[in-house]
Amino acid sequence: MFRVVGKHVPPPAGVKSPALWGTRDHLQTLFAGAASIEHTVREFPFRYESAEHFVEIFRTFYGPIHKAFAALDASGQAALEADLLALLQRCARPSAAGLVVPGEYLETVITR
Repeated sequence: MFRVVGKHVPPPAGVKSPALWGTRDHLQTLFAGAASIEHTVREFPFRYESAEHFVEIFRTFYGPIHKAFAALDASGQAALEADLLALLQRCARPSAAGLVVPGEYLETVITR
C-alpha cells in the first residue's frame, strides 16, 4: 500500500520508512544488545464491506493515507483511489462476507 501511495505523494524528506520496523535486519540492528530476539511472521485478515469501504476508512482514519489524499488535488485523489482499489482487488481473498485482504506482519519479542 505504501508503494502505491508513494507513486502519488513522496515520503517526507529525511524520515526513515516505518515499514523498516517490520524487517528482521532493522530490528536486529536497533536492539543489538538484547539477550534474545524472536520473530514470527503472522497474518491479520483486514475485513471490510468492499474495496471502496476499505479506502473510505483508511482515507478518513489512517494517518498516512489521510495525509496523502489531503496533499492531492481532485484529479490526484481520484488517481490514488483508483490505484488503491486496483491493489485491493489484486490482493483480496474471495469471501461472501465482503472484502478480506491478508496483511502480513512480523511479530517480534525482545528480551533484555
